[in-house]
Amino acid sequence: MNTKQKTVHTSVLLKESIEGLNLKKDSIVIDATFGGGGHSIEILKNYPNVKIIAIDQDKSAWNRAKDKFKNLEDRIIFVNGNFRDIENILKDLKIKNVDGVLLDLGLSGDQLDNSGRGFSFLKNEPLIMTMKDSPKKDDITAKDIVNNWSQESLADIIYGYGEERFARRIAKIIVETRKNKSIDNTFELVDIIKKAVPFKYIKGKIHFATRTFQALRIAVNDELNILKTGLEKSFNILKKGGRISVISFHSLEDRIVKNFFKDKVKTDSAIFLSVGGKKPIIASREEIKLNNRSRSAKLRILEKI
Repeated sequence: MNTKQKTVHTSVLLKESIEGLNLKKDSIVIDATFGGGGHSIEILKNYPNVKIIAIDQDKSAWNRAKDKFKNLEDRIIFVNGNFRDIENILKDLKIKNVDGVLLDLGLSGDQLDNSGRGFSFLKNEPLIMTMKDSPKKDDITAKDIVNNWSQESLADIIYGYGEERFARRIAKIIVETRKNKSIDNTFELVDIIKKAVPFKYIKGKIHFATRTFQALRIAVNDELNILKTGLEKSFNILKKGGRISVISFHSLEDRIVKNFFKDKVKTDSAIFLSVGGKKPIIASREEIKLNNRSRSAKLRILEKI
């Protein structure tokens, strides 16, 4: 992938997620999933004294987005890392706690469109699916999973992480196919899924490969466990009165966020903040028209007390 390529990502629920942080004059904010930098640049432009710590596993994220931050570099620190390590990142920076944490979960448009790592079923790319741009030799990839995991394990993750009702049929065809040839790229996997699901499903509103690709990406990156750890650690490093804004894109993520927030409210550690109270904020019709990826986004906001 060309790391100098400019970002194409459009941030979702931009205004709502930033306003929900209730930033003050000298706030310090962690953009824990920097991506295309959309949230960070919006904060820096609208809050002149706020400083940002931007975190992303993908080293190339900053290279793609840095042109946006000309003359603002003194107010943003980019850290190549994972938000599950948020406490250690702050410790290294000699910062005790912060006023806000923003988590925009899921994939950025750049990862889907330009990563070359097989996130999209619309491009023929190697089956990698790691959030890291340069996976190490011992890092698991989507290719490892589809070629080596048992039929039962494949069915379990496709159903469990993708909520795919044809998981067992897809797993069966994957195992049958790999007996003759290694499954190496996205289009090969798409063809396998197409053979496994009914014709009516292929013509459905959601692309028939969506749920399987989601499941593999979650498994490769251990996303759900990282989210649970990251939420707890993010809450730990918040000042009293500090807020966390979380944008999720599928029901598994949202369930984890919702339950975590509920637990904090039950123990009188926090209060819900949302237009709809306990209900999430969703994208407006206007935003969905402009950015179709926003249709499944849900924003939840919590304040530490």
